[in-house]
Amino acid sequence: MLTLLFDGIAYGMLLFVLAVGLAVTLGLMNFVNLAHGAFAMAGGYVTVLLMDRAGVPFLATLPLAFLLPALVGAVAERLLYRPMYKRPHLDHVLFSIGLVFMTVAAVDWLVGSQQQIVKLPQWLQGRFEIADVGIGKYRLFIIVVCLLLTLMLQWVLGRTRFGSRLRAAVDDPRVAAGLGINVNQVFSITFAVGSGLAGLGGALGAEVLGLDPSFPLKFMIYFLIVVSVGGTTTITGPLLAALLLGIADVMGKYYVPQLGAFVVYLLMVVILFWRPQGLFGRGATR
Repeated sequence: MLTLLFDGIAYGMLLFVLAVGLAVTLGLMNFVNLAHGAFAMAGGYVTVLLMDRAGVPFLATLPLAFLLPALVGAVAERLLYRPMYKRPHLDHVLFSIGLVFMTVAAVDWLVGSQQQIVKLPQWLQGRFEIADVGIGKYRLFIIVVCLLLTLMLQWVLGRTRFGSRLRAAVDDPRVAAGLGINVNQVFSITFAVGSGLAGLGGALGAEVLGLDPSFPLKFMIYFLIVVSVGGTTTITGPLLAALLLGIADVMGKYYVPQLGAFVVYLLMVVILFWRPQGLFGRGATR
């Protein structure tokens, strides 16, 4: 039981890192970016290709799995996303889902459709036991990394000048620009960081979730569930939602495997009936 709970927490933390960039772009920038999973897939492929073809150690690939998707995100935000900011949400959905299919086709053509294997270093393989609780070394590593990222995000958004500028730019871009804030630059940095976090999540999750060109389509629904259940106005909401969904998914597949992922969808329906705006949505706090 406790071993399953530990695995569920690790899975939930991984879902949080994968989805938090979408929560930022949707909640703070009000842009529905369904192509978020493509950046996660990019991070996963950066790690796999660097390890397999260049012999780069796993840990050394993780910073690059963040930086390269962040760079691509910054360029895409300037050239593709920025002209779409003032368009209706339906245009955001159609535009970004088109990007997903283009990315899937491009990766399939360049790398192939086969499942990619991540060769973890020896010290991250296997399990050890504490008080009869089986603790996977790699899952413990995921929890520690994701926890540090969560604390860093909370600090940046809540305690730094950049966080206050971002909130001002979201609340009223014209007033923020009048006060001397470069709104476009703030949004560009935010989008790039969100893309980089997705890439890092994809690199960390490639061994757990699997990696192939259909990754953005397979996990798009999980990203959307985390953001919709948790709400988009805080980081705490998506974190709590990701933990709930991760634990429910692992427990459900173990105790009632015939239901598959239905447990996750059932939990989502119950929570959204209770709080349609999400656990920490803006309406819930009023």
